[in-house]
Amino acid sequence: MRQSLVLKQQLQESIESEIAQRAQQHRAKMDILRNRDIHLKANGGAVPPKPLLLLAHGDSWFDYPLNGNTLAPHTTDIIAQLENMGTVRPVILNLAHYGDSSSDAMALPKQQRLIAYLQDATNWVNGKPDAILFSGGGNDIAGDKFCIFLDDASTGISNGLDPLRFPKLLQMVEASYLDLFAFRDKYAPGVPIFSHCYDFAIPSGVHPVCAGPWLLPSLTYSGWTTAQGTAIVHQALAALATTLRALAAVPANNFILVETQGALATADWANELHPYPAGFKKIAARFVSALGQRFPGHI
Repeated sequence: MRQSLVLKQQLQESIESEIAQRAQQHRAKMDILRNRDIHLKANGGAVPPKPLLLLAHGDSWFDYPLNGNTLAPHTTDIIAQLENMGTVRPVILNLAHYGDSSSDAMALPKQQRLIAYLQDATNWVNGKPDAILFSGGGNDIAGDKFCIFLDDASTGISNGLDPLRFPKLLQMVEASYLDLFAFRDKYAPGVPIFSHCYDFAIPSGVHPVCAGPWLLPSLTYSGWTTAQGTAIVHQALAALATTLRALAAVPANNFILVETQGALATADWANELHPYPAGFKKIAARFVSALGQRFPGHI
């Protein structure tokens, strides 16, 4: 018990240290940006378009420390790709951490962390980010708890997803997003939120040595074949996208859903939940397009 608590504490300290390091690197980029503009103005030079200043939060699609299934010298996720894309490359403060469900991301400690970084004036030019990027909902479905939302195949009463339990899961995801909107309205009013709807993960059982698998074990436990499981996962993620589209359809939410389902080919998937870097780049390209529509000339 004591060893478990120590390891948990060490993990938390490691996460906080990593995020603090990212924040330090972000502030260094902000210093360079400010000094560049001051220098150009003082010398009569034309100031180039301001890059978008973005705050990212959420799960492993924004914080994936692997290259496929092996350790990488740097992360290869959507944010890592996005930082190197666009005519004007965005500057992103990334507070995401792999493994977080949407409710984890909006739990009290994470909200307090968000407040601290939002209210630190050194992180922004005009007092707040231009947009917030959020990745949430995938880990609510995937993982060892996935079996909770599956009917047993032997009952023959459904096609896999329990018609009573699974909608409750979607309601929890919806609640997390609604709380994110309320949080934004209080601490960063007027800032749009961009999110995505993942893509159709394949329950193959493939996983890195450090984590997973996240889908196949629950499907096998519940008696579903791999082919049936693929259809069930497709149905679950399609339902998640429908939930998020409904939120994006409400203007007051100031929420843009980046349509990402169908972006990846089978060969793009490194494991059950994550693509290879080239796959993440395909998803990031859709963020570039969505951000460009909202902020023309700034990405």
